[in-house]
Amino acid sequence: MTDIRPAEERAAELAELAARVNVCTVCRLAETRTNVVFGSGNPDADVMFVGEGPGQQEDEQGLPFVGRSGQLLEQLLGEIGLTREDVYIGNVVKCRPPKNRDPRQDEIDACKSYLRTQLELIQPKVAVTLGNFASKLLLRTDTGITRLRGNAYEWWGRLLVPTYHPAAALRGSTRVLDEMRQDFRTIEAIIAGKLTRRPPQPAAEPEQPEPDPQQLDLFN
Repeated sequence: MTDIRPAEERAAELAELAARVNVCTVCRLAETRTNVVFGSGNPDADVMFVGEGPGQQEDEQGLPFVGRSGQLLEQLLGEIGLTREDVYIGNVVKCRPPKNRDPRQDEIDACKSYLRTQLELIQPKVAVTLGNFASKLLLRTDTGITRLRGNAYEWWGRLLVPTYHPAAALRGSTRVLDEMRQDFRTIEAIIAGKLTRRPPQPAAEPEQPEPDPQQLDLFN
């Protein structure tokens, strides 16, 4: 449902939510975190990025996508005429999983209402999932990122563009970086209103088992 309130009211509610999340102790990740990483950026952004969860530097600074991954993200944004301040950046879970392991189901469940409310309040035109975990989770599929990327999918009243995590491009793959640039041009086209085609939801790869709906349904 679209929130028709002025941007200032939605931004104030987002700040209130951040204050609540910063003292959240619902799941086990509260026991090992240094800082909650709620999200940052423009609370009225057209583009919202969603990663898996904070890493060590993010946990230390309380900000999403810092360090080299953040620098590459800013570079790619600059290539389509955007800055970090123009977009909003968040994660599926708001606290760092120990040793950067994948978030567990109870941790996802503890945080999913926060992500849902962020999307409701920010109302981006396009959601961008960064990496395999976030893309598969939000699109409710077992299909990997290499097959998912390259399209814009209808998702929760908007378009969703899956792309690689910046860390994948930093490992030295020219192909990954080139394909990320293609995905960012798709983002640019959506913002400009030049891409409104809404492909069907991706099907799971035939050789993979069917996804567990309970595990993958972030917005049930």
